[in-house]
Amino acid sequence: MRKLLLSQLRKGCTPVASGDELVKYITERFVSFMETPKEERRRKNQLKEPWSEKWFGMIPLGLTLMKRQTGKEKQK
Repeated sequence: MRKLLLSQLRKGCTPVASGDELVKYITERFVSFMETPKEERRRKNQLKEPWSEKWFGMIPLGLTLMKRQTGKEKQK
């Protein structure tokens, strides 16, 4: 289902799914969600990287380190 929708989007077509396909897709997602243990779902959420690193890479970290370094120099 997902591959079908992606292929339709690439072709420029608007993805139109029949009601049966939509119910099947939602049911599959729900069943797979319910079958995964709660601890595994929590662990998956905890491993997420911060959004700033996800979108901008190491730039925010570098800026933070520079800010700390310049703050220490001003105190001296």
